[in-house]
Amino acid sequence: MMVGMPESPADPLTSLALTTLADLVRTRRDARPSPDHSYVITIDGAVSVGKSTTASMLATLLAGPPEALVVHTASTDGYLYTNAVLAARGLTMHKGFPDSYDRDALLALLQSVRDGDPELYVRAYSHETYDVLDAPEVFARPQVLVLEGLHTTTFLHGVADLTVYVDADETDIERWYVERFVELVQDATDGFYARFRGWADDDLTAFAREVWDSINAPNLRENILPGRARADVVLTKGPDHTVTDLRLQR
Repeated sequence: MMVGMPESPADPLTSLALTTLADLVRTRRDARPSPDHSYVITIDGAVSVGKSTTASMLATLLAGPPEALVVHTASTDGYLYTNAVLAARGLTMHKGFPDSYDRDALLALLQSVRDGDPELYVRAYSHETYDVLDAPEVFARPQVLVLEGLHTTTFLHGVADLTVYVDADETDIERWYVERFVELVQDATDGFYARFRGWADDDLTAFAREVWDSINAPNLRENILPGRARADVVLTKGPDHTVTDLRLQR
């Protein structure tokens, strides 16, 4: 189960870290040998660590002064196999693990970027239905493409222009995941999370922790964390989602 982090206003430390990251992107983008294709940034990290929020905040900074770039954010969740395919392959309980993704299709997207295609067709995912949508998202090729999602550092190592890993203590990530799961159920009117409506909060919390222990934690330790060492940049968060450190690794 993949659940994003709650949205929250940027604190000064986080704003400073992401401004530094945006400056790095501008510098490296200007210095690249192939200036015509979109500059591709990936945002990796555990479930609920805040990949989508980080991507959104970085995109906002890049779209502002000193040079307003055309930026588009997208999630690699759309490159999961559909629920029907996962069920047929016996991978339903492996959703979010590397073998549940259509990596070839994701690499084809990056090739489309490299080829300078005027329009990009990006597979989309619904967290309401908890499945890949039939129709892709179509948009004009931007100057900067920010792709956030699990395993992006591993899948796109050597292909993306800049890889970013969002890191935090596992205890904090588990807490964020459980809190967000309960919030999504409470807010749901239909779709995947609505099936849990009527459950007591204690039961929801216990179920979310069971999912974390049986699926998300093993996936983090075995498959996601190795991406941290490969990433160009590591953003480290504290218990309140504040970015406490930005480390340039290469």
